[in-house]
Amino acid sequence: MKKLILLLGFILFISFPQPVKAQDMSERFYVAGESAVLRNEVLGIKMPDSRVDKLEKFLDSYNSPLTPYAACFIETADKYQIDWRLVPAITGVESTFGKRIPANSFNAYGWNNGNYRFGSWEESIEKVSLTLKEKYVNRGLDNPYKIGPVYAPPSKTWAGKVVSFMRQIDTTLNLTI
Repeated sequence: MKKLILLLGFILFISFPQPVKAQDMSERFYVAGESAVLRNEVLGIKMPDSRVDKLEKFLDSYNSPLTPYAACFIETADKYQIDWRLVPAITGVESTFGKRIPANSFNAYGWNNGNYRFGSWEESIEKVSLTLKEKYVNRGLDNPYKIGPVYAPPSKTWAGKVVSFMRQIDTTLNLTI
């Protein structure tokens, strides 16, 4: 009886929910973010967010001026319940991660063909994330393949490039120095 209880306890322990990614099978694209953060909040465990480290390393690998804003991207994405990789990936397609923008525009997103000006990187991250949530995700355009025709017409390659950068962010190693 004692062995049975131990076995059941072990089975419950190893079957504890793990972070998962939902997949939109029609597009073969991962649309959900990591659930580990939510699980840790529910359990009351305060853990460092590994996504920040991952995004910092990724942006730094491109020598991006956005590297110091990795936490801002993630906090804002969580605030608006959008994929934390989406906005940084868009900057990759539109401006080589903020390196090719009009001077002092903070417009790494291609807004108004690059002619839109934000006051700061934080303002731009906030405004773009909010707009993606309200004008795209809330209307069912919840992944780059659905967003692309509206965000970047007439490009046939925009969505695939965004997805590629999102996957690259996902596979960035969390190495400690």
